[in-house]
Amino acid sequence: MARAATLGVNTIRRAEASDSETSLTPANQIAIRRALEAAGVEFTNGDQPGVRLSKAAAERVRPLSQT
Repeated sequence: MARAATLGVNTIRRAEASDSETSLTPANQIAIRRALEAAGVEFTNGDQPGVRLSKAAAERVRPLSQT
């Protein structure tokens, strides 16, 4: 994650270690979000906010038994 977001490993570790709000700067939050989106993660909103793997990314990681 650190490499993909071009952030320091310690920055990612601090963010992962926090049980509540992190001390990430807005720029670091954006960098992490962009790295996740580039990997195929979609952020959802609405009735059930969360994340999911995009359809294109899911196709790339489909188990061999389903091909």
